[in-house]
Amino acid sequence: MRDNYWKIMQFGKIPKLNKPFFIEGLPGIGNVGKIAIDFLIDELKAKKLYEITSYTFPHSVFVNEDNLVELPIVEVFYKRFNGKRDLLLLGGDVQPIDEISSYEFSDKILDIVQKFNGKEVITLGGIGLADIPKNPKVYCTGNTRKIIDRYKSELVSNKLYGVVGPIVGISGLLLGLASRRNMEAISFLAETYGHPMYLGIKGAKEILNILNKKLELKIDINKLDKEIKDIESEILKKTEQLSDVTKQIALKKFQKRFGMDVDYIG
Repeated sequence: MRDNYWKIMQFGKIPKLNKPFFIEGLPGIGNVGKIAIDFLIDELKAKKLYEITSYTFPHSVFVNEDNLVELPIVEVFYKRFNGKRDLLLLGGDVQPIDEISSYEFSDKILDIVQKFNGKEVITLGGIGLADIPKNPKVYCTGNTRKIIDRYKSELVSNKLYGVVGPIVGISGLLLGLASRRNMEAISFLAETYGHPMYLGIKGAKEILNILNKKLELKIDINKLDKEIKDIESEILKKTEQLSDVTKQIALKKFQKRFGMDVDYIG
């Protein structure tokens, strides 16, 4: 493994965690996973544990509000609870840009999970559709029948076969690679619009409802309501600025590569 390609910086002392659930939410279609994980980190007041940078991340920098540049990063946070299992949370700006790097990154993340005796991996993502879903459905899949049975409910369907193709990116690889380590893993995928400018906030909220109930997080999901209104309003303004031709070209690219009904997962 190209260890010199990766830099993992530790923040504070290593905490003692009680068999933590690990939840991943990196950027993808609709940024569904990222929206959900950022909300969890903020609401739970999770503490930063690691910051990851890599030569395999996109070759760009962000310009912040102070007009200074920042390298893209991925971060690991933790949250301790009294009397129940703790949480490890993975969020960030980007995903690795190629297949080998994605495998390397996933293995490094699973090393961290095992370091804290984590036994359960949860990944979050979006299913890109050709139209905006009014009431996004959430699907799940996993690497064992046992974990799927544990999480399926009236809020989530486990009938994913035939609905989508491969699960692209870290959200999928973590499931497969966790199997090699005898770790159970499940992915929650919410329907969202497959346009690159769309943010799947409603889909993220549906996933958060599932996690809140199953993991007994006791967070107020309704705090997302104001954000939904504000951000969707801004999205509509941006979308209206696109010409019909531009929107059609974007949709055709999705349809050509991933099919007419379901475009992408990640």
